[in-house]
Amino acid sequence: MSIVRRVRGLGRPVMASAAVTALALTASGCVTVHGEREIVPAATKAEADRALEEFLVAYNKADKTYDPAQDAARITGPLGAINQGGLKSRRVQHPDGNPKHVPLELTDRTYAIPKKAGWPRWFVADTKANRRSDLRWLWVFTKSGPDQLWRATYLNLVSPQKMPQLKKDEDGWAEPVGVKAADLALAPSQLGKEYTSYLRSGGDAFAPGDHTSRWKAYRDRNGKRAGLAVQYIDEPQNGGTFAPLGLRTEDGGALVFFATRHYEKQTAFKGLSPKVDADAKALLKGEVRQSLLLDRVSNQVVVDPKKSGGDKVAFLGRLQGLTGAKGE
Repeated sequence: MSIVRRVRGLGRPVMASAAVTALALTASGCVTVHGEREIVPAATKAEADRALEEFLVAYNKADKTYDPAQDAARITGPLGAINQGGLKSRRVQHPDGNPKHVPLELTDRTYAIPKKAGWPRWFVADTKANRRSDLRWLWVFTKSGPDQLWRATYLNLVSPQKMPQLKKDEDGWAEPVGVKAADLALAPSQLGKEYTSYLRSGGDAFAPGDHTSRWKAYRDRNGKRAGLAVQYIDEPQNGGTFAPLGLRTEDGGALVFFATRHYEKQTAFKGLSPKVDADAKALLKGEVRQSLLLDRVSNQVVVDPKKSGGDKVAFLGRLQGLTGAKGE
């Protein structure tokens, strides 16, 4: 079964397996801005390291103060939604800041930097952290233009034993995968749609595991509780900084990051009302009389195998956070 684990500082519950407890914008399309058509590395390794360090400084300030403004300029996409929602909730609960703050430290850093044309650009940072040191922290950074900041966009914690080998050229640059790549089990642009469809009605596109078969079974059981009916609405998130992104693996498959949104509506029987925990209460709009709507953003990283091999898409990790709550 999956467990709920908190990644400190993100401030929200994270669905993670007991063993495995973090890109946006298409890599393929050769997007052209300001006439830049040359295929070049998205960043130098020094630039990538500096971007990670500058984000880390801002992130730690935000985690210490629970002030979303401290890292808002350095974070975006699904990770930004999760981070900012968590900080807003924690700030309401702890207006004087984080009493248990310990700065996040990232070591053993390596980078997967694809070569591409135009903007946006992006890269993956693979790090070790002083929290959950048994797992690798995968950060995805994106930059929308030459005068823009690098921003952390995705984050997942992954078992090092399950990490695939990424394809690199002779100079060490990674190879991006187009969102409509037809040679994969699922095109990256279809992952969100297929995943949300799977959670509703099942299917055979994904390998069984904590974030697929077990999570679906839990939600199916949770649909009816004593005095409470629970409905789930799931939506793929493919636009802007929430768009999927992938890197080619040595075996011809891909490592793909993608985002989804999940709504949970709890409706109590007549004369009752749903319980509202402290995290949801801090973000609550409206009055909870008979129903409570919880809004969560989730980002996933998967291994998307070659279509010709017949294998299923396998989850490496999923990070989810509460971003809103509404009472009716």
